Amino acid sequence: MTRRPADPPFDLVTIGRIGVDIYPLQDGVGLEDAETFGKYLGGSATNVAIAGARHGLRTAVVTATGADPFGRFARRELVRLGVDDRFVRTMPELKTPVTFCEIFPPDNFPLYFYRDPIAPDLAIDAADLDVAAISEARIFWATVTGLSREPSRATHHAVWTARGRAPMTILDLDYRPMFWPSPAQATAEVGKALERVTVAVGNREECAIAVGETDPHRAADALLAHGVELAVVKQGPRGVLAKTADETVEIPGHRVKVVNGLGAGDGFGGALCLGLLRGWPLETILRFANVAGASVATRRECSTAMPTTAEVEDAMEEFDRAHP
Repeated sequence: MTRRPADPPFDLVTIGRIGVDIYPLQDGVGLEDAETFGKYLGGSATNVAIAGARHGLRTAVVTATGADPFGRFARRELVRLGVDDRFVRTMPELKTPVTFCEIFPPDNFPLYFYRDPIAPDLAIDAADLDVAAISEARIFWATVTGLSREPSRATHHAVWTARGRAPMTILDLDYRPMFWPSPAQATAEVGKALERVTVAVGNREECAIAVGETDPHRAADALLAHGVELAVVKQGPRGVLAKTADETVEIPGHRVKVVNGLGAGDGFGGALCLGLLRGWPLETILRFANVAGASVATRRECSTAMPTTAEVEDAMEEFDRAHP
């Protein structure tokens, strides 16, 4: 593939999952008892790209769908929500993934992935992509899921090689055990990936897989020891910790009435990207990202729940008025 010469680099390019989320419209019941469902665009990397677009960033996602109705829906929604689809492949031999969830607020949201024998987003090959254009993005965001299978794993490393560990090369530690043969293999692959990135973001459980630590401070220190410049450890309602070589910032959680917590991390990620690109102080970035993620948790879906910059700023101002 050849990049159009006039195109400037993207603000944000993500790589990874895309699919269709089928979420029940009833809370507190198992899927066997749910009667009505909503259909939404989903997939963590896709959601982060959408979150970035909602903040006005020029974004694209590297992924693939099947040549089926759900694939057509996913691509149409992606473009409607402001994400460039030039790096989205169509694979006629594979089916677009579908994901179901159950909704038991405030903190139990079981996920059921239908991605066998392999999801199209794990079959993307660097030979079919404009790696130069992807690698030149101001931010490149990858997830641990994309390292679970070939050829996706090699494609990630091809982009990282082209970037040369440039600033704002981000790894989302998004670990899903059902995608891996074993936790040990995930740990090994994440260890290799951490040597290629400059920012790592994950919750305590994901940090345990990545570096063997669940304590936020020790986990952040272990991530920094791999050479990343910024380590972000999310702690849910307890807030978020971030460390660099010379700065430590800890922000308490932004409490809301949770409807569905599944997309909160992706909303956090898109907001984190905005703050990094604007050069905000680390404390400002974390506070903004915390509120963005919490806003998503108040809504049922993920992709279309991503807030705009103005919505996050309004929520922050409202919180400040209520807690002078």
